Amino acid sequence: MFPKILCVVGARPNFMKIAPIMAALRQPSVPLEARLVHTGQHYDVAMNQQFFTQLGIPTPDIDLEVGSASHAVQTAEIMKRFEPVVDTERPVAVLVVGDVNSTIACALVAAKKGITVVHVEAGLRSDDRTMPKEINRVLTDQISDLLFTTERAALAHLTREGIDPARVYFVGNVMIDTLRASLSRTTSPEQTLAAVPNPAEFLGEPGYGVLTLHRPSNVDDPVALTRLLTMLSELSHQVPLVFPVHPRTRGMIEKAGLSTIFDHPRLCCLPPLGYLEMLGLMQRARLVLTDSGGIQEETTALGVPCLTLRENTERPITVTEGTNTVVGTDPDRILATARDTLASGGKAGRIPEYWDGHAAERIAAILANAFAGQTG
Repeated sequence: MFPKILCVVGARPNFMKIAPIMAALRQPSVPLEARLVHTGQHYDVAMNQQFFTQLGIPTPDIDLEVGSASHAVQTAEIMKRFEPVVDTERPVAVLVVGDVNSTIACALVAAKKGITVVHVEAGLRSDDRTMPKEINRVLTDQISDLLFTTERAALAHLTREGIDPARVYFVGNVMIDTLRASLSRTTSPEQTLAAVPNPAEFLGEPGYGVLTLHRPSNVDDPVALTRLLTMLSELSHQVPLVFPVHPRTRGMIEKAGLSTIFDHPRLCCLPPLGYLEMLGLMQRARLVLTDSGGIQEETTALGVPCLTLRENTERPITVTEGTNTVVGTDPDRILATARDTLASGGKAGRIPEYWDGHAAERIAAILANAFAGQTG
């Protein structure tokens, strides 16, 4: 019987990370038993199924069906439901990815039971403790036994926080494994925009930009949201924008009385998109405006200029080596930078080290060596 590892996924940002890990751990040459636990933190069944199908993620072995709640309630409920799973399954390790509530909750359960915690995407820091995910990142790393990083600079963050470098492995970015494996299967913008009233507005000259917004700092304050949408409306006169609207963002727009934006002729508001649809849109975009961490990485891998609508980033390599520019949330600065980017073509950037599509294979090899001969 092979050593058992419980791999945890909970929210859509993690789906792209867990897909290549599950594939690598379930290769016949890897002497491990990998079981997938879905916490149900993101509980939209249709969206989850779409991502699982598109990315080839196996059906979860265990589904905790937690659903939405406040940070404290959701984290506590995940812990309550995950603990009996650990007791029953008796794994040698629990593998968590990223920085969502499922990550810290399941890591805490494992750590308190003396089970090895493996953290994929360790060491990323924005140094902004007002971000709930920053808290999750820091605490998960502190209780992890094996830490896999996406960029070399992450080691400095971890050693600064007292973590033994011997537990840290630079393996590359599993999200880019998924991106590279999916490029030949992306959905074309023509297909994605076929049903909108005026697809030619976006598919002809001068091209289009892609917009995503979901961070509380951008969408929860009606004043900040109004300023951003007003600026984006102005930018759309220079380049039309495709805006897949996060459900929470849509609710905040409606609550703020800004629903007229949904009828803007140069701002194409869509429901949330599947991975292959979003990737296809970004591939051909002239620029991307976002407050998402994952999209900063994806645009760097695609070589597409990205403007991050935040004051900081936990993924600095996308700025120092990639195509990303952190522009903050001041509308005048965003507008000026976007216009400069459109005129110049934006930052060229380069693909960072080990963003080569083989990060998950490196992780699987290290885990196979670490747990060789063990049982739960």
